[in-house]
Amino acid sequence: MKALMIQGTTSDAGKSTVVAGLCRLLARRGVSVAPFKPQNMALNSAVTPEGGEIGRSTALQAVACGLAPHADMNPVLLKPETDRGAQVILDGRVHGHMDALDYHAFKRQARETVLAAWERLTSRFDLVIAEGAGSPAEVNLRKNDIANMGFAEAVDCPVWLVADIDRGGVFAQLVGTLELLSESERARTTGLVINRFRGDIALLEPGLDWLTERTGKPVTGVLPHLNGLLLDAEDGLGLTASAAEAPGLRVAVPALPRISNHTDLDALRLHPRVELTLVGPGQAMPPADVILLPGSKSTASDLGWLRREGWEPAIRRHLRYGGRVLGICGGFQMLGEAIDDPDGLEGEAGSVPGLGLLAMRTRMVTGKQLRNVSGTLTALHAGTPAGEGVAVSGYEIHNGVSEGPALARPLLDLDGRPDGAVSEDGQVMGTYLHGLFDEAPAAAALLAMLGLAGEGAAVDLAAHRERQLDRLADTLEEHLDPATIEALIGSVMRGE
Repeated sequence: MKALMIQGTTSDAGKSTVVAGLCRLLARRGVSVAPFKPQNMALNSAVTPEGGEIGRSTALQAVACGLAPHADMNPVLLKPETDRGAQVILDGRVHGHMDALDYHAFKRQARETVLAAWERLTSRFDLVIAEGAGSPAEVNLRKNDIANMGFAEAVDCPVWLVADIDRGGVFAQLVGTLELLSESERARTTGLVINRFRGDIALLEPGLDWLTERTGKPVTGVLPHLNGLLLDAEDGLGLTASAAEAPGLRVAVPALPRISNHTDLDALRLHPRVELTLVGPGQAMPPADVILLPGSKSTASDLGWLRREGWEPAIRRHLRYGGRVLGICGGFQMLGEAIDDPDGLEGEAGSVPGLGLLAMRTRMVTGKQLRNVSGTLTALHAGTPAGEGVAVSGYEIHNGVSEGPALARPLLDLDGRPDGAVSEDGQVMGTYLHGLFDEAPAAAALLAMLGLAGEGAAVDLAAHRERQLDRLADTLEEHLDPATIEALIGSVMRGE
């Protein structure tokens, strides 16, 4: 067996997690394995070493395999810009902007890109685990499908179908999905996986027996709900506050409609002394020490949403009372005096006023910046504690170029060039760097700048990620059918 595909009865059924766990399990057993997602729609992305852009969850799966992420692992990435349109990324590079109908017609061409990437990847690895998108039962999207069964049929690979029991109706999910597949698609579905189970498995077993009898498909495993599992998300954003053992810093984050790369928040969610609250539409801003404006795929549009939600006066009031504001990427651009998008690269062409908290303006230009970078915190300014020279690293994904006198007080030095800005009073700061809290020393210094007093053990996100992947693999080892796993490994080792 050269390939296996994991599909789901719904979005967020747990496909990405199952693929990541399988990748780590198999890599630990010595299998040369790689992940693949033919088509992904997500605003969380990662920069590959060769300067391509792929979905964040696929990059995590590469880490699970012990690999550097590569554009071949996710040849088509769609980044929504409006309810009807998205930026289309092929082979890691921006191809253009399309509305839903145009992209549906374009899928025949995108299919060629997907199959070429698949051929390159399968030539380099003994086993490739592919991940579907959404559900294979979306009958309106079946024509020229490259995300689910259309892809599986094209490359002739078996499929496991994952369903989320936590949503309820798990038997209806599985039986209904299978009923909507063609005969050949049902035939290639070789296993059913039930995800996020809580309770006594004995109460579920009669249903599992019925399911196998009804569908003729074996239940490959029942995976338990894993409390506290936090891994790089594909897209979903919860609106709950993070727990803090002894809160020393309260951070409020507006849940922008087109929020992107919100994995920047993961290290803060895990910090024992940071209480992070995501604030959704219609919700009042809670008491906070820091307002963090996150990345956005449609900066001007999301800035308009902030204004309609009353954030602009709330931010000014927050600053009057000594609070701090940090903007990351799109959030950094919002802090300036204007955002110019003459060519409509991120939405409607034109210019909108920024929040005016930093003396700079941003112009959207063709040619997205995609790079992994490293550097240090630069000379700090009034109102900020010591931290100069602390190492930082992360990645940049943005179209905008910012200019203005505020940039003469940079927050970071990245690969020998200044990045970001800090206001003269130290209350407002911003950067284009994603992942700036991921490494513990940088997180500790930055959080001190933002007002966290005393000692607080910052989280090493890379080490946390490794522990979570091993935990996930251990869970799959225990709860997936051992004979199925051994047969999968055996077929790979025999070169079948």
